[in-house]
Amino acid sequence: MEDYTLGVVESRFADIVWEHAPLSTAELVRLCGQQLDWKRTTTYTVLKKLSERGMFSNENGTVVVRMSKEEFYGRQSEAYVERTFQGSLPGFLTAFTSRRKLSGEEIRQLQKIIEENR
Repeated sequence: MEDYTLGVVESRFADIVWEHAPLSTAELVRLCGQQLDWKRTTTYTVLKKLSERGMFSNENGTVVVRMSKEEFYGRQSEAYVERTFQGSLPGFLTAFTSRRKLSGEEIRQLQKIIEENR
């Protein structure tokens, strides 16, 4: 199973890329310097690591998104349900709602999702 987790700093870096992409590597270095107090080498190291995981790529000095934020967190959620609840979405929802009751709006949204996927 692929790793769909990010550390706190990796998550902040990914948010910068998702917010500004496509962007030049020079601009990414500048933003990471301002927001994370990173040097150029740190920015390139983390970019390479997340590019190897299929999230981003550096194409001739331009950083582009290969996996959107929504797709990444969707895959992360799927992996969590698979790992923790043996892939059972009802099992996850049962555990979730045992401690927190759903609002009427949340119930309507879930019913809409179920109807759309019937």
